[in-house]
Amino acid sequence: MKRVLEPELMTEPEQARAYAEADFAEPHSRYIELFLQKFPDRPERARVLDLGCGPGDVTRRLARACPGYQIVAVDGSPAMLRLARRLTAREPDLRDRIHYRKGYLPKARIPRGPYDVILATSFLHHLADPMILWQAVRKYGRTGTIVLVADLCRPRTPAHARRLVERYAAGEPAVLRRDFHRSLLAAFTPAEVRAQLQKANLGELSVEVISDRHLLVSGRLHG
Repeated sequence: MKRVLEPELMTEPEQARAYAEADFAEPHSRYIELFLQKFPDRPERARVLDLGCGPGDVTRRLARACPGYQIVAVDGSPAMLRLARRLTAREPDLRDRIHYRKGYLPKARIPRGPYDVILATSFLHHLADPMILWQAVRKYGRTGTIVLVADLCRPRTPAHARRLVERYAAGEPAVLRRDFHRSLLAAFTPAEVRAQLQKANLGELSVEVISDRHLLVSGRLHG
């Protein structure tokens, strides 16, 4: 199945609200578990760059798991960032460690790196040009920077995509089911992501399928 582009930004308040209220506990907690498992030698204190943070659920989960981390979380959607700030404000111990910024890659005004950790979850499939993400990884990282990019994996057929929507979003609002279907069609295959990494001179990063709908890119930059 060929890739079908979707809008890069989720700017509708209804979209942001549905996304923030949806139950992503299973995959989002899994991302943090994988981060902790794959990088047992991670620094106790680190500067983290979270690209495409959305309403900040994964951002906050990482901050809770790693209390020594200062996180710059970037998203291009004002609606998403309003929710992220509101939800983070409920947790006083996180408010001073997570700094949300509005920015649209590649022109986003991001505090200067390098960062010790670069994170991106459910962001890659939104990009018409995926190299924008990998160029940002190269720009804001350094030798030894930890990279964790989790995203959807494109199904083999349209029918498979519809089955995944019914399996995981049947009880969700119509706008979320619509956007989940669009995102599945816009996602990349593992082979496509590996080709992107080779093109970006990031061949040290590995790509693996971690569920029936997700893939993970992880590793440390070689410089």
